[in-house]
Amino acid sequence: MCGIVGAVAQRDVAEILLEGLRRLEYRGYDSAGMAIVNQATELNRLRRLGKVAELADALKLEPLAGGTGIAHTRWATHGEPSERNAHPHVSNGDIAVVHNGIIENHEFLREKLKKQGYEFISETDTEVIVHLIHSVRQHTSSLLEAVQQTVKQLEGAYGMVAMDRRDPSRLIGARSGSPLVIGVGIGERFFASDQLALLPVTRRFIYLEEGDVAEITRDKIDIYDQSGKPVQREESESTVTHDASDKGKFRHYMLKEIYEQPDAIINTLEGRLTDKQVIEASFGHEAHDIFSNVESIQIIACGTSYHAGLVARYWFESIAGVQCNVEIASEFRYRKSVVPKNCLFVTISQSGETADTLAALRLAKEQGYMASLAICNVPGSSLVRESDLAFMTRAGAEIGVASTKAFTTQLVSFLMLVAAIGRYQGMSAEMEAEIVKALKELPNHLNHVLQLADDIEQLAEDFSEKHHSLFLGRGNQYPIAMEGALKLKEISYIHAEAYAAGELKHGPLALIDTDMPVVVVAPNNDLLEKLKSNMEEVRARGGQLYVFADQATQLKGGEGVKVMYIEHVHEVVAPIIFTVPLQLLSYYVAIIKGTDVDQPRNLAKSVTVE
Repeated sequence: MCGIVGAVAQRDVAEILLEGLRRLEYRGYDSAGMAIVNQATELNRLRRLGKVAELADALKLEPLAGGTGIAHTRWATHGEPSERNAHPHVSNGDIAVVHNGIIENHEFLREKLKKQGYEFISETDTEVIVHLIHSVRQHTSSLLEAVQQTVKQLEGAYGMVAMDRRDPSRLIGARSGSPLVIGVGIGERFFASDQLALLPVTRRFIYLEEGDVAEITRDKIDIYDQSGKPVQREESESTVTHDASDKGKFRHYMLKEIYEQPDAIINTLEGRLTDKQVIEASFGHEAHDIFSNVESIQIIACGTSYHAGLVARYWFESIAGVQCNVEIASEFRYRKSVVPKNCLFVTISQSGETADTLAALRLAKEQGYMASLAICNVPGSSLVRESDLAFMTRAGAEIGVASTKAFTTQLVSFLMLVAAIGRYQGMSAEMEAEIVKALKELPNHLNHVLQLADDIEQLAEDFSEKHHSLFLGRGNQYPIAMEGALKLKEISYIHAEAYAAGELKHGPLALIDTDMPVVVVAPNNDLLEKLKSNMEEVRARGGQLYVFADQATQLKGGEGVKVMYIEHVHEVVAPIIFTVPLQLLSYYVAIIKGTDVDQPRNLAKSVTVE
C-alpha cells in the first residue's frame, strides 16, 4: 500500500516527512516524493524513482525547507513506475496532492479537464484529482471547499492530502475507502496513512471515518462528514511500536504475527472495496480487459501458498463458476501440460522470489497463457515485476519462518479475486455483496478467535509426548487441515499428515490408536453430517479427537472427544477463521516441545533455490 505523510508546523518538516516515508516503506513502493511550501510561498517538489533512500540522497543535494509539506511512497496502479508518475502531483504550480487508492472514473474526468485546458504529464489517476481541485478552487473561497466539491465527483477509493502554496497554513485531507489519520502535536498537526509514520513526533491520533474531509493547521483541526457537517472524532493515544523486528510483548515473532492478522487483513482490504463490490482495478489497470475474458484459472505455488491456492479452487468453482486447477510449482515446471483457452495464470508467493514459482511463471509465458497475475507480499519482487497483473497482500513484514499472516491475507486476496472474476461469469451482485460484507466483518471475528489462546494452550499439553498426528477436513476445509498439519510439523517436528475425512477408510484408519491425536475442523456446512460419521470412525477405534467446531454445529465433547467452539461466521470466510486456532495449537505445542519456533531447523523464509 502507498504511504502518505503531511505536516503543518513552525519548524522545517522535510526530515519529519522523510522519516515517515521510511516507516511506511515496508508497505510497498516504486517511487517516493515530497513537496514543501517555503517562506516565500514557493512550492518546491522533489521526486525519485526507487526506494526512499533515493529521495533521501536527492534531498541532501537539493534540500527542501518550509513548515508545510506532503510526501508519498507509491506502488504503481496507473502508469509505470517513473519519476513523472511519482507523487506529489502538482497543478499549475499552486496545488499539490498525494493520494492512495484508485479513482475509477479518472478517464472521464481526464477528458473533461483536458477540454478546460489542463495538460497531463503523467499516466496516473491522481493527476486528475489535483487538476480537478485546481479547477474547482477558482470558484470557491477556500481549499477546504474545493476539496469537498471535488470528492463528490470522484468514484472509487481514496485517502488523500491537498496543499495550496497560496495558503500554506493548512492541509486538507479526505478519506473514502483508504485510511487517513491525523497526528496531534504541540503547535503542529500531521496527516498520515498509518500512525506508524508519525510515532517519532506524536502518540495522539484521530482516525478519520468514511467520507470525512479534514482541515488541519498548526493549532486547529476541523473535520466534516460526508454531508459537509462539522463532526468530532475521538482522539486516542497509541501504544504501538513501529519496529517490525521488535517482538514487543510477545515471546516469539510467530505469536506476534498471529496476533497481527486482524490488522493485516484490514490493510489487505483498505481502498479495495466499495459498499458492495470489490474494486477490480486493485489488481492492475488491465484487470477489466483480462478478467472479462477469463475462462479458466491455473494456480501455481509452493508450501503454505499452495494450500491457499487449494482453498481458492473451491471458491472459484463453487462461487464464481470458473474451472480452476492448482499445482505445486516444482511439479508444473517439469511436466508437459495442456494450456486451456483464455486461462489466467496465477502465482502466489510471500516473498515473490520463490525459485520454482518464478520458473513456472516464465514457462507459462512461453506456453502462451492468456495473462498472469501475482499475489505477493513484497512489492518490486521478481514475481511482481514479471507478471501482467499484481495484487499486494499488504501483510507487512513476516519474520517467523512458519507463515501465518501471509497465509490469511493470501486467502483474503483470493476471495476478492473470486468476486472480481465471478461477476463476468454470472455470479449475482447479491453474492458479491455477501462476500464484501463477510470480508469487512472478518477482522472482528478473528479478534474473537484469538481470545481462545489460553484454552488452546491448555489443549496443547495433550501433544507433549506425541510423535504423530492426523488432521481431517472436508471441502474447502481440507486444505486448512493440510495447512494445520504443515504448521505442526514445521515448528514442533511432530509428524503430521492431513487427509480429506472421507479418505479415512482408504488407509489412514490403520494408524488410529490411543497415541494418535486426530485434529478436526468442523464448520457448520452441508458436509457436517458426513464429517460426524468420519469422527465416529476414529472414536470407535480408540482415537483421541480434537475438534475445532463452529458453535452452531452443537457438537458435543465427551470420552475421546475434546471440542473447541469457534464463533459462527459466514461460510465463505470459514476457512480463514479456522486457520487461526490451528496456528495457535502448533505454536503452543512447539513451546512445550522446546523447539526454535521462529527459525525451525532446516527451513528458510524465502526459498530462492530449487
